[in-house]
Amino acid sequence: MIVTDEALDLARRIWDYLYLGHTPIKAEIVVALGTNDLRVAGFAAGLFAQGYGHTLVCTGGIAHQGDLLATPWDRTEAEMYADVAVLHGVPRERILLETRAINTAENLRFTRQLLKDRSIRPANIVLAVKPFMQRRTWAAMAVEWPEMPATLASPRMTLDEYFTAELTPAKIVNIMMGDLQRVWVYAQKGWSAPQKVSAEVQAAYDRLAELGFTRHLLPGV
Repeated sequence: MIVTDEALDLARRIWDYLYLGHTPIKAEIVVALGTNDLRVAGFAAGLFAQGYGHTLVCTGGIAHQGDLLATPWDRTEAEMYADVAVLHGVPRERILLETRAINTAENLRFTRQLLKDRSIRPANIVLAVKPFMQRRTWAAMAVEWPEMPATLASPRMTLDEYFTAELTPAKIVNIMMGDLQRVWVYAQKGWSAPQKVSAEVQAAYDRLAELGFTRHLLPGV
């Protein structure tokens, strides 16, 4: 699929909506939410090195098979993340693994349970996510872990800077479209907190759907 200048301009509007731009606050725990982008693991390790947490939780199972977020890894996202974090200097003994989660809500729910089971009661946490997962993570946090003070942290970059040879414009725009759709669909189901969607963002979504960026959309919605 060719990503035209028009499509990129529309996608940038969606990127700007999904990225909340939090300034992270130092915490006791850094939680790195698994995905197909290992740069998030390296970023989370950087947060740890800067003192944003004393423990790093890597969360994510083998979450996606046969869709745009699928990976060639034969291990869980959490295990892959932990290996990257160790390469970036995080001591293995300072890493906790949550290897069951297959979606954002479960990342939060199972991490919450993991800490509870270990009698770890942090005063606050930092959630390390890819930039365009900030809004969905924040909305899910309001339902799954509302009592936990938290801030979001992501690599500071533009949509254009996010692209790689593997994470191509066509792939990422399709994934972002699916993430945006899930903002309102999951809110309707009670799985996340409602988010206001501006007319400009809705128009960008509708036009990109017309242009064929529908590969990551939920069927029948």
